[in-house]
Amino acid sequence: MKNINNTLITLVLVASAVALIAFVPGGDGFQKRKKAKAVEHLTFQTNINGQGNALNLEFVKGPEHNHPLMAVWIEDIDGNYIQTLFVAASIAKGVFAYGDKSTGRWKAGEIQRPAALPYWAHKRNVMNDKGNFMPRPGFEVPDAYSGATPKANFTLETRTDKPMSGKFRVLMEINQSWDWNRYWTNNKFPDDREYKTSSQPAIVYAAEVTAGVPGEYPMQPIGRSHHAGADGKLYNDLETLTTAMKIVESVKVVVKAGN
Repeated sequence: MKNINNTLITLVLVASAVALIAFVPGGDGFQKRKKAKAVEHLTFQTNINGQGNALNLEFVKGPEHNHPLMAVWIEDIDGNYIQTLFVAASIAKGVFAYGDKSTGRWKAGEIQRPAALPYWAHKRNVMNDKGNFMPRPGFEVPDAYSGATPKANFTLETRTDKPMSGKFRVLMEINQSWDWNRYWTNNKFPDDREYKTSSQPAIVYAAEVTAGVPGEYPMQPIGRSHHAGADGKLYNDLETLTTAMKIVESVKVVVKAGN
């Protein structure tokens, strides 16, 4: 009987210890519970000093969303680039967090990724000293228009530099590495190093907006970029893309009254 009682006491003490670890701040269980709670929606701002129209971009991620790179910009109705509203910081600076392994350990370093967002890069039309259109140190996109790519659904609150009138277009280009499919295979272009950094090409979304007219303007896919970033053309063979079409569940531009 004494042994049974001792066993019961031991079990109670162990259970109590487990409960404390699970719920006391700083315990492993508590930390795991905290980490499991993901942020579902982020709101952030760019170009807060812009003197033009206020625009919101409402983005809902799709089932294949996994750390994509993206850029958002505006054009006139004829397709002439006006300005960038947002671009992922790694592209904006040409420096990636895992860009340099010269010491044997990954650290931030400069990398050119022309296949990442080539449609936007060619539209921006700023040639660097290496002869391509990718931002790099000395040719960066200003911090006011860049930031970390959100990992969750998000609202981008932004402004145009100058007041817009009439109709204009808002565009978004988005790309995600390592998303091979049966058409865009890892040996489709075996000698093209840039293709291997992109896999399925970037997709371009667009919406036509009327300045000063409140409402929601859904963005729709209008094409894809060059698979290796070799040009700034828009290609219309979206039927070759699979999971890349599921990075985005929905995206729209919102113009509020008075803006």
